[in-house]
Amino acid sequence: MRIAEPSLENLCINTIRGLSIDAVQKANSGHPGLPMGAAPMAFALWTRHLRFNPTNPHWFDRDRFILSAGHGSMLLYSLLHLTGYDVSLEDLKQFRQAHSKTPGHPENTMTAGVEMATGPLGQGFAHGVGFAIAEAHLAARYNRPGHEVINHYTYALVSDGDLMEGISSEAGSLAGHLQLGKMIYLYDDNGISIDGSTSLAFTEDVFGRFSAFGWHVQRVDGMNVEEVSNAIEAAKSVSDKPSLIMCKTVIGFGSPNKEGTCKAHGAPLGPDEVILAKEALGIPLEPAFYVSDEVSEWMCNRATGQMAEMDWNTRWQEYTVAYPAEAAELQAMIDGKLPSGWTSALPSFTESVATRKSGSDVLNAIAKVLPGLLGGSADLAESNLTAIHGEHSFQPGHFENRNFCYGVREHAMAAAVNGIVLHGGLKAIAASFLQFTDYCRPSIRLAALMECPSLFVFTHDSIGLGEDGPTHQPIEHLAALRAMPNLNTIRPCDGNETAAAYKVAVESTHTPTLLALSRQNLPAVSPNTVANHPLERGAYVLVEASSSAKVILVGTGSEVQWCVEAAKQLEGEGVPTRVVSMPSWFLFEKQTSEYKKTVLPKGTPTLAVEAGASMGWHKYSDAQVCIDHFGVSGPAPALFKEFGFTAENVAAKARELLG
Repeated sequence: MRIAEPSLENLCINTIRGLSIDAVQKANSGHPGLPMGAAPMAFALWTRHLRFNPTNPHWFDRDRFILSAGHGSMLLYSLLHLTGYDVSLEDLKQFRQAHSKTPGHPENTMTAGVEMATGPLGQGFAHGVGFAIAEAHLAARYNRPGHEVINHYTYALVSDGDLMEGISSEAGSLAGHLQLGKMIYLYDDNGISIDGSTSLAFTEDVFGRFSAFGWHVQRVDGMNVEEVSNAIEAAKSVSDKPSLIMCKTVIGFGSPNKEGTCKAHGAPLGPDEVILAKEALGIPLEPAFYVSDEVSEWMCNRATGQMAEMDWNTRWQEYTVAYPAEAAELQAMIDGKLPSGWTSALPSFTESVATRKSGSDVLNAIAKVLPGLLGGSADLAESNLTAIHGEHSFQPGHFENRNFCYGVREHAMAAAVNGIVLHGGLKAIAASFLQFTDYCRPSIRLAALMECPSLFVFTHDSIGLGEDGPTHQPIEHLAALRAMPNLNTIRPCDGNETAAAYKVAVESTHTPTLLALSRQNLPAVSPNTVANHPLERGAYVLVEASSSAKVILVGTGSEVQWCVEAAKQLEGEGVPTRVVSMPSWFLFEKQTSEYKKTVLPKGTPTLAVEAGASMGWHKYSDAQVCIDHFGVSGPAPALFKEFGFTAENVAAKARELLG
């Protein structure tokens, strides 16, 4: 074990370690090993390179720092406290306690200075690609010679676990292809995972892997501040490659009995080991959470972002004079303000058209008036129809373009889109087939948890995709997605509901939206008042019964048409029938109980119709025409008939319900 030299910098580094040790010990829970080992390289970044302003954490041109290894959260909280963010010593003492500013893993909605929620390994790595994409895009579109108003870096601290996760390969490959030169990652290469040495499962050539991805890779002693700082400087000089700095560190540095072992990873050191570690590091044993005045003053003075922001404000004012139109547009995007009257661009529909096609029409109409809206797909643009017409692909040398080709990388795509949105100034689309939400569910979940209003467009939403068969036909996916808190899953029944769904998605500020769109044509059955559509209430009476309803048919998406036709049959037989379109359970649950009762009154027999799992529909209906088994390969019309999605079968099931 190496004993730290008593320099002021080492006092600062050991203070970071001491705060982390004490917080984990007090909580009797947490991960002390990473903060103890990674403190020197984090110190080098935060005090010599990272531009931020603790008094204005949302300064737009700040550098972004992501702790992808979120289990080491006390490293970040210690840095936030010491550099002057609104994270007090008392907050550190509340580490891992309910509703504190210092939760077990970082959460952007809880703590100033935290850019995103991390902890699920690989997610910070992949989201950082989105942050870097956003910076590159905005810089290319709005910077002018002599007026660089967008110019910042995306940094991340990543771990062995991050690099083991498959999403890091997807995201690393994408970042290398895009040549995102302002993305610099520090790899905490401590050689230890929970089970023991990484040699048990992780022996690949990381240097060679990332070099093959097209990254600029360096190896340094991560315990040496100068080496790390020099490597960051070298990384900044490489403008056409993302950078990985492999920092060899010692997990649990300073702990005589746990240093360099998995015992330092995910448990408190224990009272006796805390004493030994503090003695070895030269940290006073009492009081706990010790911060000397000189360390406090020196660390706060290193946060030079206030001066950097003042300089930026001057440059911004000069930019607004030289380029007033561009400045006004960019400022509105940064502020999240939508152009006045933008909803007038929303088209309405009277013809039968697939909702993926009407979705394309809507996207391209509103993209003309929403400059911050970006298109994209995971190698399915021709199927998802999520490209913005007249725009080219975002590629090296052409970062100003608004269409994104993510390749067959659904998971990294969803994470990158979240990163783009979290960065600010932009609204981005991730698109694939609904079946492949399985491939990116963790990133969708993080969007919901982070209150990140990403837009996910998933087409081919049912057995209606036909011949591709059960591997591509989603069954349980709508139920699973609806179970996710703060995710607005919308399955529109026609073009007008699709337009209204896009409106909801664009106006959302704290909730991601997922659109489930059809491959097959659907007739226009809903109101064409798309700027004020009843879809916004989640469910509504689409067709009222001729008199007091004896049965209610409630459906979503492509099945609403069969409900409408079945209602005609039942009405012809003297059975007053109401049809309810219910595109969004999420929005419906936000309505008043009175409204919900007017749409789905208790006591009226209700039949739900959806080409997906019946799970969840029991809350809203007495019986279901659903599909609780995998599909088969065949033409869509034949499959719908075979599985009972016809007007005749819906009417028959309604009669059975009525007895």
